[in-house]
Amino acid sequence: MKIAYFDCIAGASGDMILGALVDAGLPENVLKSKLAALKIKDFDIKISRVQKKGFSATKVDVLVNDTVHARHLAEIKKIINDSDLESEIKQKAVAIIHRLGEVEAGIHNTELEKVHLHELGGVDTIVDVVGALIGIKSLGIQKIYGSPLPLGHGFIKGAHGQIPLPAPATIALLKNVPVVGVEVEAETVTPTGAVLLSSLVDSFGVIPAMILSAIGYGAGGRDLPVPNILRLLIGDNAEHVNEKNIDTIIRLETNIDDLNPEIYEYVMEKLFQSGALDVFLTPIQMKKNRPAMMVTVLCSPEKIQPLKEILFSETSTLGIRQQAMQRDCLMRKLIQIQTPFGEVQAKMALLPDGSTKIFPEYEDCRRLARQKNVPLLEIYRLVMQNVSMQG
Repeated sequence: MKIAYFDCIAGASGDMILGALVDAGLPENVLKSKLAALKIKDFDIKISRVQKKGFSATKVDVLVNDTVHARHLAEIKKIINDSDLESEIKQKAVAIIHRLGEVEAGIHNTELEKVHLHELGGVDTIVDVVGALIGIKSLGIQKIYGSPLPLGHGFIKGAHGQIPLPAPATIALLKNVPVVGVEVEAETVTPTGAVLLSSLVDSFGVIPAMILSAIGYGAGGRDLPVPNILRLLIGDNAEHVNEKNIDTIIRLETNIDDLNPEIYEYVMEKLFQSGALDVFLTPIQMKKNRPAMMVTVLCSPEKIQPLKEILFSETSTLGIRQQAMQRDCLMRKLIQIQTPFGEVQAKMALLPDGSTKIFPEYEDCRRLARQKNVPLLEIYRLVMQNVSMQG
C-alpha cells in the first residue's frame, strides 16, 4: 500500500501542498488537464522552482482573474458538483468545503446557508482543494500521515479587519490535531492547509515505517527565519516488518529413481511457468541403495492442482506428498541501480530494525557481463558500490 507523510516543516497551505505533490511526481499536464474539469474560467496554474533557505522547492501559484470576492457555501458546492470531475473527487471536495462552511458559521454565529466565504471562497481555494485531491489520487496514495503543525503568531488583515494568528478558522479546523507554537511572526498554517490536512490525514505523529520512493518539497510564498517548505514523503507501507509477516505456502514433494536426468530441466521450467514459487532437486538414496532425486515444489495454495498435474504427466512419479507450511517474509521491492556499464535490477528487503539489504538480479548482471566483456563479479561489485550513492 502506498502511503504519504506530510512533514510540515514551516506549516502548510493549499499551494504548499500542491507544490509538494508536483515536486514528488505529479505531472504538471495531469494537474492542469484534470483541473480543467472544474469549468472555471479566468484562472491559470504557474509552476516554478524556487530556493527557500538553500532548499530547492516547487512553488505553485494559482493565478486568478476573479471579480467575485465572496461566495455562499451553496455556490461553491454547485461549482464542484456541476464540474466534470470524477465522482470520488467531487464528493471529497464538497465534504471539505462543507467543513469550512461549518467552521465559519460557528465563528460568526450564523446559519450555515447564510455563510459568506470571503478569504476561503475564491477560485484559488477551490483549485487548491480539488488540486490536492487530484494529486493524491494520481500518485496512488492510499493512506496519509502528517507531522504536528507549527503555528505562528501575530496578526493578518482579513475581510473583517485585523485577525489574530493562528486564524480562528485554522484553530477551529485543527481540533484533535497535534499543534505546536513556534517563534515565527507569520501565518504558518492557513485555513485551506488546515482543512486539507485535518480532513485527509489518517494519523499525526512521527514518520511511519515505509520504503521511501519519492520526496517532494512545496514552497510557501514568504521568506521566513526557517525554510518555508512543506516536505512530502511517499513510499510503500512497511509497518508490518516489525511484526510477523506470515503467509501459507504448500510444499509438494516426490521421490524419483527412474527418470532420465535430461528431463528435469524441462519439468522445472514448466513448473515455474505455471506459478511455482521455487523448485529444487535433492540427491537421495532410496531402497536397495538406488540413487534418486527428491523433487520439491513450493507454491501458493491456489496453484496446487496445476503443479501436481505437471508432476504426474511429465515425470515417472506415482505419488506426491503435500504439506502446508507457514512462511515468514521480509517486505521487499524491486529497485533499479545504475552502474558504469548499464542498469541492473535488484531486490531491496527491509529488515525489522529498519535497515535494508540488496540482492542484485543475476540475469541482469550476467547480461551486462557478457555485453561489456567484464567479469561477472565486477558487475556485482559495482552494483553494491552504487547502492549507497543512489540512496
